[in-house]
Amino acid sequence: MNIDNIKKEFPIFNQKIQNNDLVYLDSANSSQKPQVVIDRIYDFYSKEFSNVGRSIHYLAVAATNMYENTRVSVQKFINARDKNEIVFTKGATEAINLVASTFGQKYLKSGDEVLLTELEHHSNYVPWHYLRKSKGVKIEFADVNEDGEVTLESIEKKITSKTKIIAITHLSNVTGAILPIKEITQLAHSKNIPVLVDGCQGAPHLKLDMQDLDCDFYAISCHKMYGPTGLGILYAKKKWLEELPPYQGGGGMIGEVKKEGITYGDLPNKYEAGTMQTAQVIAFDESIKFLNKVGIENISKHENEVLMYGEEILRKNNSVKLIGNPKNKGGVLSFTIDGIHPHDIATILDEDGVAIRAGHHCCQILHDKLGLPATARASLGVYNTKEDFDILDKAINKTKKIFK
Repeated sequence: MNIDNIKKEFPIFNQKIQNNDLVYLDSANSSQKPQVVIDRIYDFYSKEFSNVGRSIHYLAVAATNMYENTRVSVQKFINARDKNEIVFTKGATEAINLVASTFGQKYLKSGDEVLLTELEHHSNYVPWHYLRKSKGVKIEFADVNEDGEVTLESIEKKITSKTKIIAITHLSNVTGAILPIKEITQLAHSKNIPVLVDGCQGAPHLKLDMQDLDCDFYAISCHKMYGPTGLGILYAKKKWLEELPPYQGGGGMIGEVKKEGITYGDLPNKYEAGTMQTAQVIAFDESIKFLNKVGIENISKHENEVLMYGEEILRKNNSVKLIGNPKNKGGVLSFTIDGIHPHDIATILDEDGVAIRAGHHCCQILHDKLGLPATARASLGVYNTKEDFDILDKAINKTKKIFK
């Protein structure tokens, strides 16, 4: 795999940032976009635009076919059983909210428990908090260990007879820990508990097989997969999409509308109300083609090699402390530097063209557990190299000198 050639497919790297080559270590926040994705959006709006699922003229039928082709591409990419198990949303946040709202509406009552982990992003906590406030649902948290992991055993300890659903991250956006989703799902299903997985960090880096993982719901953020913003995906087993109520009402999701009542559309239309983000969906097909061309296994192998090198470099740097040491880890390195606030670290690194994130990364519960207000975070994409971490290390040393 030639990373130099792959990097050339991303036009963002053709420019200078603060008179330096861009070192982009913020893909856990959002990945950069290959030219084919950018071109596809432009071509659709300039040559092919129409709304989908409505009119029967040429442009509308063509747009609808392209839109549905992306659904099939997603189904194949994650090995879902049925293309109608793929629901397009405006983001992974909406995908999780869809499940929390509809599942909560139909199945949860006061005193029921939802099991999360201390690793969760706010997007997989706040929607359940709403149910705590509105319905008296209780939220339990599986503990994070000193390595920044959540183990199968820690999940099992928190399951009770009142646990009605487990909602967990696949890959932590702070410690990089990869959770044993298949084993957790097997445990949950043995107790008749469904599982929702926040796959925002898992999908760009790990080979996905929904039939093997067997989770009930899996939320995906397309802009972290070299795709457009404003688009997410909810994978849900067909039985759940059939059983759960619609999330929103409007055009496109109905069967018939009469004064005396309404019937809902077939799957997945039941969950895709209103005008959908057609251009983004069609362009995301190019993202999947890009991922398939490079190969997700090749991406994982490359990123792991760069990650291990980056860990080694940062561990050797005096006063840099890495956050967590999971045995099974994805492309995230969060760290602190003694005596320097993470926001100051990020600001100074930016002067050298190094882009990282600083803050609590929408994981305040975890940062409270760690006793930290914030951390700095370097995160990987397919375009990153070992040289990027050499440049990061040099920029960190410059930062330390400034604060001496």
